[in-house]
Amino acid sequence: MNPALQNELLGRRDFLGRVGNGFGGLALAHLLGAAENRDAQPRALWKGGLHHPAKARRVIQLFMNGGASQMDLFDYKPELFRRHGQKFDPGTSERVEAATSAPGTVMKPPFEFKQHGQCGRWVSNLFPHIAGRVDDMAFLMALASKTNVHGPASYMMNTGFLAPGHPCLGSWISYGLGRLSDNLPTFVVLPDPRGLPYNQKGNFTAGFLPITHQGTAIHAHLPAPIANLAPAGAPKFISRESEREGLALLAQLNRAHAAAHPGQDQLESRIESYELAARLQLHAPEALDIANETLSTRNLYGLDDKITEDFGRRCLLARRLAERGVRFIQIWSGAGGPSKNWDNHSDIHTELPAMARATDKPIAGLLADLQARGLLEDTLVIWSTEFGRMPFTQGATGRDHNGGTSVAWLAGAGIKGGATFGESDPWSWKAADGKMYCYDLHATILHLLGVDHEQLTVRHNGIDRRLTDVHGEVVHPILA
Repeated sequence: MNPALQNELLGRRDFLGRVGNGFGGLALAHLLGAAENRDAQPRALWKGGLHHPAKARRVIQLFMNGGASQMDLFDYKPELFRRHGQKFDPGTSERVEAATSAPGTVMKPPFEFKQHGQCGRWVSNLFPHIAGRVDDMAFLMALASKTNVHGPASYMMNTGFLAPGHPCLGSWISYGLGRLSDNLPTFVVLPDPRGLPYNQKGNFTAGFLPITHQGTAIHAHLPAPIANLAPAGAPKFISRESEREGLALLAQLNRAHAAAHPGQDQLESRIESYELAARLQLHAPEALDIANETLSTRNLYGLDDKITEDFGRRCLLARRLAERGVRFIQIWSGAGGPSKNWDNHSDIHTELPAMARATDKPIAGLLADLQARGLLEDTLVIWSTEFGRMPFTQGATGRDHNGGTSVAWLAGAGIKGGATFGESDPWSWKAADGKMYCYDLHATILHLLGVDHEQLTVRHNGIDRRLTDVHGEVVHPILA
């Protein structure tokens, strides 16, 4: 390196270290090219947790975008079979309405249900591989939403609020617990290659938290999974001298900005994002390269089948990222829009099986692989969706949105396998017993990470904000 350039960089590094209270330091050395061989030292805060001993070290969330039909997958209701084709009448004198259509007649699940595992969990034949893992899972059978509209419901399940602008679960975890590795993001999102979900990137926003805590999107199907990670070829007119002068000007502007805006974190966040990009250039290619995975492992995730290959690849990448120190990983199934997701308005018979088959084997493979590697002991796996679907028809054989009840399950660290909490009514129309909302799910997840959801707060616009707002109870019956 040019000595003059190196002196300029060292001066800027010293300045940024003072401004950022140590945020810069280690990783900025990678960005400036001065410490390529220096080992990163993870600053992991998990063993004791923030408020009590933690059971989970990391989280993998599987989000079924569109509203997965609970009564066609996990919530077996004999009443639907008995009343198939009849007018839906819950017998409570309530007005029966649907989100986008006129209520039709009662529709039984067009799929066979059987009981599985020692816990006897009912699962439809759409999930034959997941059915084999039910003794590892705890089911939440009465998870309601305050809306049956995709956008607000997706915000609610991810951020705890119906409106945009609030940090999501992954961002709160990143903010509260910090990173496990200096070389990879704390919070990674693996979107569906068919497109982003409802609300686009709003589902994995940092909201009013520092921008460094937002999700880093990795598009596993693209030749360059992380956009703009590798620099384009440098223009010929850039010389060492011009680079030195540019960095000197940048340092001058940074000093002026920091002096004029004390207490603001935008500059620090920008610096840290550049640092992370520099580290990713060194470490992301290896983390995202599955070439060295054995054939049996690849087949376990369904990479040998075109139908399961995409979701299986993202589940396999989630395992690789988890074991390399990514704390929160979110995998999306289904894009926003009227088709190719879990929003099955037209025909449950044909639309739901396609989505289920694409995810069933990869999810079971992920659980099996995590368990075989000893990672399931401190990894929490969550399967969830924004709301459920109606027990009556929309059109001929579709189902409309239903905020009254849905199903989620958890497996892994700190979870009592085979447990069940809550129950819907006889038609899976509304939550009947143990009704809960996202607040309770989020409180439980934070609890397993060693965090008291009532104590993890940020002062924003005169209010002590938290993920669970003013609600939330830990669901202790599903905890080991």
